[in-house]
Amino acid sequence: MGNGSRARGVVMKTLLLIGGALLLKRLTKSTTRWDHTRLVAQSLTGQKFSRDQASRDPDNYFNIRLMTCPAAEMVDGSKVLYFEQAFWRTPQKPFRQRFYMVKPCPKELRCDVEVSSYAIRDVEEYGNFCDRPKDQRPLPEEVIGDIAEHLTTIYLKRCERGKRCLYEGSTPPGGFPNSWNGATYCTSELAIVKNNEIHTWDRGYDDDGNQVWGAKEGPYEFKPVPASSFNDMLSPLNFPFQQSMEKRIEGSFVLQD
Repeated sequence: MGNGSRARGVVMKTLLLIGGALLLKRLTKSTTRWDHTRLVAQSLTGQKFSRDQASRDPDNYFNIRLMTCPAAEMVDGSKVLYFEQAFWRTPQKPFRQRFYMVKPCPKELRCDVEVSSYAIRDVEEYGNFCDRPKDQRPLPEEVIGDIAEHLTTIYLKRCERGKRCLYEGSTPPGGFPNSWNGATYCTSELAIVKNNEIHTWDRGYDDDGNQVWGAKEGPYEFKPVPASSFNDMLSPLNFPFQQSMEKRIEGSFVLQD
C-alpha cells in the first residue's frame, strides 16, 4: 500500500507540474507582431481633440480635431487608415489629410510596429471620409489606388512596464525630406498613451538645424472627448486664441507640407 501511495503521489505531483507549466506558458504567451499592429491601429482610430492642451496653453497650441478611421487592408494584412486634421470649429474643412499604413516592423529592426504616412492622390474625394456613411466613401480598392508618395515612417516600440504610454517611437535620425516653409527635413514623434490618447510632435528643420515649423514646447496631446462634454468646447475659454488663429497659423505644424 505504501508503494501505491507513493506512486500516486508522484503521479499527482507530475500532473501538477505539467498543469502549472501549461498555465505559465499560456499566461506568458508572447504577443505577436500582428497583435501589436492591430492594437496601434485601433488606438489611432477615432475622434480626438487637443482641447485640454489648448485651454492650458493657448499661446502655443490650437484646439485641433483629429479624425482617423479604417479605409482599407493590403494583401499582406497591413492596415490602411484615413487621417485628417481640422480646426475644432470647422471640422468640415480639414487642412491636413493623409493615409496611414500600419504594419509590423521588419524583423531586422528593433521595433514592434511601423506607422507610415502617405499623400493622397485625389485628396478632394476624401474630405470628411470618416464622417460619411460607408456607402458614400471611396471603396477599399479605390483607396489603395489613391495612395500616393511616401512621406514619413515612425517606428514604435512597446513602452516599458510602469510607463503611462503603451507604444512610443519616432522617425529615424535625419528624418525625411520636407520643403515646407524653408525646411529641408522633418521629424515626427508618436506616443500611444493609455485611455485612448495619442501624442504627436512634428517639426521641420533647415540645413543649419534650425526649427522652422512645428510646435516648440512639446508634442500635441489628442484626447477623446465624451459626447456629454462636447458642448464645453463652445466655452468662451476657447475663443480668444481661435479668433487669432488665422494670423498665427504661419509656422504651425498643421500646414507642414
